Order: sequence, then structure tokens, then C-alpha cells
Amino acid sequence: MPRAREPAHAAILLAAGASTRLGRAKQLIEIDGEPLLRRAARALLETSPNALVVVLGHDADALGACVADLPLLCVVARDHAEGLAASLRAGIAALPAECEGTLVALTDQPALGGAHLRALRDAWRTTPVRAAASAYAGVLGVPALLPRAWFADAMQLRGDTGARALLRARAAEVVAVAAPALAGDLDSPDDLARLR
Repeated sequence: MPRAREPAHAAILLAAGASTRLGRAKQLIEIDGEPLLRRAARALLETSPNALVVVLGHDADALGACVADLPLLCVVARDHAEGLAASLRAGIAALPAECEGTLVALTDQPALGGAHLRALRDAWRTTPVRAAASAYAGVLGVPALLPRAWFADAMQLRGDTGARALLRARAAEVVAVAAPALAGDLDSPDDLARLR
């Protein structure tokens, strides 16, 4: 009996923010000599998406140059100052029609790696009508793989509201994948000092 086709997913990396609390572009902070933006993009590519969309905004030229040699599409969210919702909308608008879900990630989670992203992809593939989300610090958050049926709701988000709001509202439709290390993100100078 032939093996069933696995559902196809795309990926969106949200990297449009100005990092105002940190005072510098967090996307370009290096770990082991590699900028966070590039690390996150490479980790997403390890999930074999049919497309990877990197959403840029603030300092788009410098950030785009950081990943120019990778197989991905950079788009600029012209209204990125609105917040996460604008970036998520721009990413979803750029996805290929044939994807059945999208893996959404941020650049400010230094502990993020390909193994966790693949675990999210695999959890979603078992029930692709549900989302698969990272569970840390008592919440469901990103990275998360959202099914296509959720895209219309994501396109209605406004302000500094991202996928976490959808995950909270539809928690009964989410498969949680534990990722306690992702609770430590990079938003402030104190966070950067701890990372170093």
C-alpha cells in the first residue's frame, strides 16, 4: 500500500521589528559567529518547507543581506511599525497556494533549533487540521505551525498581536510541544547580558 502524502507546509520568519527596547537590531546579534536571523532561517529550512518567507521591515536592506544566499523569499511589511500583526499578514499574503499550513517563528529565541521545529512539523502532520505550538512558561506560543484554515483569522489581527492570540483563542485545536528553553527570549539589554 503506498504511503500517504505528507501535508505540505511553508514557513514564515518574522523579522521586521525595530528592537527598540534592546537599542539595536536583535536580528543581527551573533551566537557562535552567526546572526540570530540567519540561525532561525537555517533552522526553519531544516523542516523542508515548500517556501520560507522572511518578513522584514526596519533596516530591511541590512537584514536581507544577512540571508541573501539562502533559499527563501524576503518581503517587506510596509506597515511593520503597527506591530506583529502586520508582519504576520505580510508573511501569509506571500505564501504559496499549495501550502496546507505555515510554521511561524521569531528571531529573538536564542535557544531555537531545528530539532524543535521538526518536532512541531511532525506533530502537525499527524492532525493537520489542528495547530502545533510550542509550550513554555505556562503558555502556548511561537514557533507554531498554523493550519491553512486559520489563515483568514490571522489576516484579521491588528496591532502588536501575533499568533499567540490565535493559539489562546483556539487552544482546544492545538497540539502542544514542550519547549521550556524557549521561555528565554531577547528583548532587553539585560536579556543580552544573560545571553553573553
